[in-house]
Amino acid sequence: MKRYTHFTTLTCILAFLSSALLVAQDEAEPVMPAFETLTLVDNQTTANPYKGQIVLEIQHRFSEIAEISDLFGIYGSANTRLGVSYGITDKIMLGFGTTRKNKLQDLEWKYSILTQTSKMPVSLSYHGNTVLDARDSKYFGPEEDYQFAYRMSFLNQLIISSRIGEKISLQVAPTFVWFNAVPEGNNNANASLNFGGRFQVLGFHSIILEYDQPLIDAEQDVYPNLALGLEIGTSTHSFRVFASNYDYIVRNKSITFNSNNPWDGDFQFGFNITIRF
Repeated sequence: MKRYTHFTTLTCILAFLSSALLVAQDEAEPVMPAFETLTLVDNQTTANPYKGQIVLEIQHRFSEIAEISDLFGIYGSANTRLGVSYGITDKIMLGFGTTRKNKLQDLEWKYSILTQTSKMPVSLSYHGNTVLDARDSKYFGPEEDYQFAYRMSFLNQLIISSRIGEKISLQVAPTFVWFNAVPEGNNNANASLNFGGRFQVLGFHSIILEYDQPLIDAEQDVYPNLALGLEIGTSTHSFRVFASNYDYIVRNKSITFNSNNPWDGDFQFGFNITIRF
């Protein structure tokens, strides 16, 4: 009889807690996501593909805007990345990409930790990658000292975003990058604070902004990354056109090696195309 009383009491407590949790969930109304695309310009957002969804990204950078003879960079050398991401679950993403410059092959993942609701003011995601530089071994020092590990770099970041009202979305992402080997004057360990913003002006059309502030000094000058552009979106496609002061697309490289000073006007045009299947 005593055991039965204790069991009944415990059952009532668990039932009460479950009911309270369900009520709390019912009270938390969903909020439109801060961002609809996996990347804003080149920085990852807190958005993830749905379970089973495939996302194709084409990211293209023209050469530096210099003179009319090369049509302000369009006739110059370009950099392109092709990437595919897959929603393993609604919260877990796995992706792969290949980039022309430095022949970079990247494997990336993202996990949605928190999702913004009427009760939760922010979304929180963890993003990481592993990048392989597939260039000839001569780019990694003397042949006798060459190791395959010198080709590798790694990125880890936490992304915090919030939709403020109907039109404004903001995010910040503390980021850490590690290179197994770097040229003299650069750091193996690098960190930055990445900011992003989106202001909807008409329907799915928005003004977008990114800024990455390096946090670790290097002997070689490494400048902040700045990009400003326009996003044109539909339910299945997104097209972004912008100007940026870097042509590296993979963040490992742009955070560590950007030598273009945004305040000197060292910019190039670029565009991204996102297709959701």
